[in-house]
Amino acid sequence: MRNGRTATLAPSLTAAAMAALLTVAGCTSSGGGPGPQSGPQGGPQQQGPVAKLAITPADGTKKVAPDTGIAVKVSAGKVTKVAVADAKGRAVKGAMGDDGTWRPAWPLRPSTTYTVSAQATGTDGKQVSGTSTFTTLKPKRVLESGMAPLDGEKVGVGMPVQLLLSQPITSQKARAAIERSLVVRMSKPVEGAWSWVSDREVQFRPREYWPAGQKVTVVAHLAGLRAGSGLWGTKDRSLTFTVGPEHITKVSAKAHKAVVRENGKVVKTIPVSLGRPGDDSYSGVMIAQEKAADIVMDSATIGEPGEYRIKTKWNVRMTYSGTFFHAAPWSTGAQGSSNVSHGCVNASPANARWFYDFTQRGDIIEVTGTSRKLQFGNGPTPWAKSWEDWLAGSALGKPVNG
Repeated sequence: MRNGRTATLAPSLTAAAMAALLTVAGCTSSGGGPGPQSGPQGGPQQQGPVAKLAITPADGTKKVAPDTGIAVKVSAGKVTKVAVADAKGRAVKGAMGDDGTWRPAWPLRPSTTYTVSAQATGTDGKQVSGTSTFTTLKPKRVLESGMAPLDGEKVGVGMPVQLLLSQPITSQKARAAIERSLVVRMSKPVEGAWSWVSDREVQFRPREYWPAGQKVTVVAHLAGLRAGSGLWGTKDRSLTFTVGPEHITKVSAKAHKAVVRENGKVVKTIPVSLGRPGDDSYSGVMIAQEKAADIVMDSATIGEPGEYRIKTKWNVRMTYSGTFFHAAPWSTGAQGSSNVSHGCVNASPANARWFYDFTQRGDIIEVTGTSRKLQFGNGPTPWAKSWEDWLAGSALGKPVNG
């Protein structure tokens, strides 16, 4: 309005102004922000959906089985990282499978809290992350264990590895799971195998005797291992031992002598006396199972009370049932010429002391020339079986190469 008059626009100007207004309105979204941008062909550019992570076990889950895998699923994207740690921040080794399940290298520990941290990249290029904290179950029954030889021990070439268990393991499935949990690492890799010698003991031996100088580390990953209904391992076990010089002693009941070799060379020949008729010594390949400077030998322990009870010196055990290589001053007159003992290998005090000092646990002692055969299981007796029979005692049925 000017001077009280209303200005009247020309029709052409009105049309142009309207067109300009329409053009401006077409560049503004309803929310006040920018609208869709032009794509390569001039059309609108499409945004991908946002990725979403899902972790199982879910956050806060209790009583999770230690051998359960951890599922990490992502919609509209790809998982790029998974990390698992316990409450103390110790990382758990594992890997993601093609099925989207992350599995630890070894089972998780019972009664332990874990946190899963996962990352993914969506099809929109954006990263998303998620966490889940859960706790594994408390076992109803616990599988305890022990191992031999001793950690750090130097042993002979015939020494087996013994894993002793607190509960009987009878199913092949559980035995196979235990064997898979056992790792044997050797400085000089040789073929060997685990074999079950009873429901509560599995042993490892090489196919042939250990090489002298071998260093062996054994790890039993038993924590979180399912060994039966409600039965779980809770602790790992490990040991490292070395193999000393090759000591092989061959004892002949007919020649009445023991020939002792170190690394193939004869170092001593000892006159001996073995078991008299009716008390024959065992023939077979045995190992030096333990050593004791002093022992009281009592016939009552073999069901013959009153037959003898005597202190002996420089004792090297060869069987659980009571066969020893020991000093016998009372039989020196027969040593080298006849067999008069109750089944042990008798030697003079000087020779028995030398043999005691020379011997390592696990040294080979082979007896020949008697009518009584060593029974498998009479102590650690892995060499009483052929390699084929030893393998037959494995639940996995195959050798291990360390």
